[in-house]
Amino acid sequence: MRLMITRPKQDAAPLAARLVALGHEVLEEPLLEIMFRQNVQVPLAGAAALLATSANGVRALARATDRRDLPLFAVGDATARTARTAGYDQVFSAAGDVLSLADIVADNLIPAAGHLVHAAGTRVTGDLQEMLFAQGFRVQRVTLYEARTSLRFTPIGNQALQTGQVDGVLFYSPHTARTFVNLCTDAGIGSACRDMVAYCLSPAVAQTATQRPDDLTWHRVCEATHPDEGSLIELLETPS
Repeated sequence: MRLMITRPKQDAAPLAARLVALGHEVLEEPLLEIMFRQNVQVPLAGAAALLATSANGVRALARATDRRDLPLFAVGDATARTARTAGYDQVFSAAGDVLSLADIVADNLIPAAGHLVHAAGTRVTGDLQEMLFAQGFRVQRVTLYEARTSLRFTPIGNQALQTGQVDGVLFYSPHTARTFVNLCTDAGIGSACRDMVAYCLSPAVAQTATQRPDDLTWHRVCEATHPDEGSLIELLETPS
């Protein structure tokens, strides 16, 4: 299949390699640009652990501080892999969503051990801080990066969509799904999606991908059985 990847550049590359190895053609169309903030103070003194709800949160944290001695709890396996690559050796993966992350933290830590540092972006999905607060934990969220939304498709991406060269689009977040739908409808090419499949990481992503049914209709919308990359890729084997 000819698949469009909407992830930011750093996250798109390994995904593209994985899809090509499976025999697919890939078009990278990043709908978010990650901008890391400079000179942010991370409150590590007295901290018991680090929390990362995205790979970009790990990358931003690794840029902001040289410390790698604290345990890091990652929302999923891809985020955990990024943490290990960045030099963190005590990495725990929730292999799911923020609810799973809150659960694994509560199973492995006690509130009295110290506060938790959440490496976050300007947009936060799910209220991890509130979930952990309800269990007695103190969480300090540190905004380390911003995800800037694309204002238009690239010329190559726009042409591919208009000429029917895309069989499916992979969406990892409601934000990217919303951006794609808005860019398509604003450019007047929503009809191009009638022959395309939307592959969505979660029900929330799928709901956002179908937010404007009068302007954009998909051939099919698929939801991963579990919010991880492996489950999303499994959807590609589902008959159209």
